[in-house]
Amino acid sequence: MEKKRVLFFIYQMGGGGAARTLLNILNNIDRSKFMPLLVTLDYDGSYEKYLDQDVKFIKLKTKRLRSAIFPLAKVIREEKADIVFSTIPNYNTIAILGNLLSFTGAKNIVREAAFLGGSPAADFKLRLYGLLYKFSSRVIALSNGVKENIVKRYKVKREKVNVIYNPVDIERIRTNVEEGILPQEHKTIFAGSEKVIITAGRLVQDKDQQTLIKAFADVSHRLDVRLVILGEGELEDELKHLAERMNVADKVFFLGFQQNPYVYFAHADVFVLASKREGFGHVLSEALATEIPVVSTKAYPGAGEVLNDGEYGLMCEVGNAEQLAEKIYETLTWTEDRREQVIQKGLERVNTFHAQTIVKQYEDVFMKTLNKTY
Repeated sequence: MEKKRVLFFIYQMGGGGAARTLLNILNNIDRSKFMPLLVTLDYDGSYEKYLDQDVKFIKLKTKRLRSAIFPLAKVIREEKADIVFSTIPNYNTIAILGNLLSFTGAKNIVREAAFLGGSPAADFKLRLYGLLYKFSSRVIALSNGVKENIVKRYKVKREKVNVIYNPVDIERIRTNVEEGILPQEHKTIFAGSEKVIITAGRLVQDKDQQTLIKAFADVSHRLDVRLVILGEGELEDELKHLAERMNVADKVFFLGFQQNPYVYFAHADVFVLASKREGFGHVLSEALATEIPVVSTKAYPGAGEVLNDGEYGLMCEVGNAEQLAEKIYETLTWTEDRREQVIQKGLERVNTFHAQTIVKQYEDVFMKTLNKTY
């Protein structure tokens, strides 16, 4: 069978969740059926070095997204792509326009990972995306909640949307845990008798580290604890000032973006996600893979789907610092037997998101789209 050429388009292979998802698909897609090609703008991304060597990688000679349409169209045409796959609305727009202007028979498949909209202006913008998505063959939603949002706010027909969860590269995570070494200056944070709470994510409003710091302050009155925050963002100074006001600044450690966050997870006692909303909550599944208990807010719609509404990790209401503190305290005071039981159950859950399993679902969508069996 002739291999189908799948062109993956993204702004850059940076440190975000979208790039990580593409990396997992690119590296795990069946090479006997598909020939993957990656196209980005002219940026260097931190995930590039993890790409398998056989993935053809083209950087367009532009750093402006709107200037990528015609160069992308040229690549689609020259590479004889069968499918053009993209993720995130702005990039999907460019991918669809580029494909239309390539004047080829390539099929567009777009992926939506976030639960967007809510305000009249935002909903109107999503309607415009939805009009453009009519030129795509399929829409991939990251979760059932994201699918419902696409149907409701983008006005995309329900039967055109497939739900595929994020792939988790369990083997790579385990290798990073086993071979990873904490920097010398960070080892002391985990070396004491204190319990360590850890979180990871951009320091932005949606991730709501403010509620986590307040909950941590509550827990610190009852247990000897430390809080490690991985990530960068515009709210770093504000969060540090909050920790000072809560009198826990000496127990909260802002360690920035880490290339290997998994070794940090494995050294901690509980992973906590305090987000207001999550399309999926990929970091929750990754934390489960590092064999650490997790606590999360009911960040709609994804967190509940990852943890099956609390079956695989304790959950609380969004923005409720008191509830979050109770769930963290409960987790940190489990017996060893209870803790191990929860960890094993979490490993069973994360196996359902195994990269190879999830990528096969993408392959199925690709083939059905090309064979027009939808």
